[in-house]
Amino acid sequence: MQNNQESNEWEVKLDNKIIDLKDCQESKSLESCTPCENFFDCELRKKYVITVYESMNKGAGGGFEF
Repeated sequence: MQNNQESNEWEVKLDNKIIDLKDCQESKSLESCTPCENFFDCELRKKYVITVYESMNKGAGGGFEF
């Protein structure tokens, strides 16, 4: 049961970051982050990317491998 609860924790964190990101996009009348002038310097987007990665590995650490 612990493993399922842990998975849900990461999913909730990711869902919350997605909501934050979508709210920001809507506030700027954008459909994605790409056209935003702050694309490369946006702290919200950086945190979202980190949260996506953490949700994929459930916080186990490691680096990005593409």
